[in-house]
Amino acid sequence: MGDDAGLFEMAGWNGVFSIFVTLGCVVVAWIVIQEINFDKILRQPRGPRARVLQLLLAVGLGQLVAQFVLDYWTWVGTLKWLFGS
Repeated sequence: MGDDAGLFEMAGWNGVFSIFVTLGCVVVAWIVIQEINFDKILRQPRGPRARVLQLLLAVGLGQLVAQFVLDYWTWVGTLKWLFGS
């Protein structure tokens, strides 16, 4: 049972790490999206609908980037078994 507790703790820390990476990527995507000029695309680029669109774009882009980063982190972690260390 002691080994199971360590496994559950590691899974918990992995979840916390994933949450922080995802939130960080969403914040970075939000900052980048703020630099896009929406004046030519939207009628009211500072209105609430435009902000919701920017938020959804930031969440979608941030999640895609975070998934890539987390997948890459996992792949790099599994390389140690390929080289037998």
